[in-house]
Amino acid sequence: MTASSEKFFTGKEVNALPFARPGDALEIVPGLVVTQHSGEGKANQYFLRGFNLDHGTDLALYLDGMPLNMRTHGHAQGYADSNFLIPELLSYVLARKGPYDAQDGDFSSAGSIYMQYKDTIDKGFFQVTGGSFGYARALAVAPYRDFAGGSAYGAVEAQYYNGPWERGDNMRRLNSVLRWSRGTQEDGASVTFMGYANKWYGTDQIPSRAVSAGLLSLWGTMDPTAGGATSRFSLSSRWSQIEGDQATRVEAYVVHSTLDLYSTYTYFLAHQNLGDQIRQFDYRTVVGVNAQHAIKWADVNGAPVETRIGFQGRYDDIRLGLQESVRRQLYDTLSNNAVGEGSIGVWTDTAVRWTPWLKTVAGARFDYYNAAVSSRQTLLDAPKLVTSAGLPAFLLTGPFNQGVKNAALFSPKLSIIVGPFYKTEFYANYGEGFHSTDARGAVLRVSTSELADNDGFVQAASIPLLVKSRGAEIGARTRFIEGLDSSISLFWLNLESENQFVGDSGTTIFGRPSRRYGLEFANKYAPNSWIRFDGDVALVQARYRGVDVAQTLAWLDLMTPEAAPYGTFLGNAPGNYLSNAIAVTAMGGLELGETTGWFGALKYRYFGARALTEDGYFNSPATGTLNARLGYRWADGWRLQIDAFNVFNSRSDQITFAYGSLLPSDPLYAQCVAGVAPAQVCGVGVMDRHLKPLEPAAVRVTLNGPLNFDGSFAGLPDRAALFSQLPN
Repeated sequence: MTASSEKFFTGKEVNALPFARPGDALEIVPGLVVTQHSGEGKANQYFLRGFNLDHGTDLALYLDGMPLNMRTHGHAQGYADSNFLIPELLSYVLARKGPYDAQDGDFSSAGSIYMQYKDTIDKGFFQVTGGSFGYARALAVAPYRDFAGGSAYGAVEAQYYNGPWERGDNMRRLNSVLRWSRGTQEDGASVTFMGYANKWYGTDQIPSRAVSAGLLSLWGTMDPTAGGATSRFSLSSRWSQIEGDQATRVEAYVVHSTLDLYSTYTYFLAHQNLGDQIRQFDYRTVVGVNAQHAIKWADVNGAPVETRIGFQGRYDDIRLGLQESVRRQLYDTLSNNAVGEGSIGVWTDTAVRWTPWLKTVAGARFDYYNAAVSSRQTLLDAPKLVTSAGLPAFLLTGPFNQGVKNAALFSPKLSIIVGPFYKTEFYANYGEGFHSTDARGAVLRVSTSELADNDGFVQAASIPLLVKSRGAEIGARTRFIEGLDSSISLFWLNLESENQFVGDSGTTIFGRPSRRYGLEFANKYAPNSWIRFDGDVALVQARYRGVDVAQTLAWLDLMTPEAAPYGTFLGNAPGNYLSNAIAVTAMGGLELGETTGWFGALKYRYFGARALTEDGYFNSPATGTLNARLGYRWADGWRLQIDAFNVFNSRSDQITFAYGSLLPSDPLYAQCVAGVAPAQVCGVGVMDRHLKPLEPAAVRVTLNGPLNFDGSFAGLPDRAALFSQLPN
């Protein structure tokens, strides 16, 4: 490991703590918060190191070498859907934070998480789970030994969940994995197929004013037709070889994914008569390859010098767009694009141990991106507007918002490791990284949804295709106390720009440069074989740098004598807060039990209050939840466990946003319909906190047993063993 914040977890460690969703398993990474603001099929929302990462903008996720982040995505840049993950199949999770490793490329400014499935399964098993709010899950995993010169296994998963919402999620998920492998990860080969499909209804965030006024239940929805469908199919392979002082690894993959998503975030702000429901779609095929070669080629003071050289190539063939709809009936197309986006990355690093207590790793990477955007928007499906003269007009912007963009970046990296001294090592790291932006934003010239005062196009600003980040970290890791693994890290990270293309509106927004710095403290303590403690805390300050000229002008427009009485300037003043940047996160875990017999676990997660607008006027509440597990393992493979979630039934927010929206019950609604309120006020609506609450306390019961296809029957578990270890 080359940084104090770098962590490695076995699949057993990941599955030891209770979690409600597949993506929640990643919260084993210190400081990472994973949550959800829509239905159970949409990608999770991630928070790490002062980043509101949305669905993965600056957190790179990989499974078996395949990138999960989708660039130029229909819903969000870097959209990383981990709902197809089967945690029981995980071999390990490797987490790196910051842009310090030459292997880490796009979306890795906050961190990178590499997940690896097991190559072999020793014994087959089945698992069934049932619980509160209509939760049901079935999983079967079967190994096939001596298959085609190696070994293989198959896994099939089915899941249903309705949730506590008045409009149930009615989530239906099917998932499968087929894997063949031989040898080991370092010297062997594998071929893996994954297939996944999911359909759901989604209760999005709701306006707090409607809940406070009794117009909407905390479990209610503003749009019962919101939801979506998604699928993902992949075929991946790996070949690796060790020969003397050289090691080679090549991974190749092809992924086909789809997403249809219907959402309503602002309710009746843009269209008082029809509502603001939108459809976002994304259909893509991704092909890629990762290759690296390592060679130990010299000795320094008796220690080898190791150099790695790597290549990463990827091409996305994408069809995506944004449409307006009423109860899933489409009537306007703001954008409909075909995008071809390709990239190559070349990287290298060299590790030298100069003395028994000093090691350096110096590296760099070069990335080149090319994106071609073409429009499929037609005159008939273009938005229909009314000119200043009261005449109808078709806003056909597609022909103007297309083109080709390319960009390249060079990113140096350096790590210094000092030690060990008394089982303690010290680290210093520096690195430059980047994230790509939506290619549609890089070629955008005119607004897709409005006319200028002269009935012409409204000019829109394009954004760079690649945005650079620079970060550094110092820290220490110690095992001085037997059984205790502790690390402390102090980091800072500068992002050149927070500019982004907003998939929900089809426009770009201006984002200033930003700076984040913070402190992380992580601990893992296992004094003996039957008990283990985990605890971590992260303190972060995240702020914009410079002056937000665009927001200042918009705020001054809301401060005019005719607009100020409406109060829409509150929450819209210029400021330096990064919205939804969590300042304090903490997690504590406790595991009890041996390989067989009684076992249990507790997991507490906390993330603190945070500013929701850049002026800090709106803030979120803090959120803390406790999950618990109790179970029994039999020696013959049977397991019975009970998981409890949100044990204390917290009513805090699962996720929170602050922005303007409009409801028919708002006094402003009638004034906007009548044309009485100023246009700039009606464009903002009523500023409010929009939330999705934590799900109520829930219980799930899981039964796990052996699965054999050789005709033998392992027998049912011995129920008497449940009480044999209890004291008299």
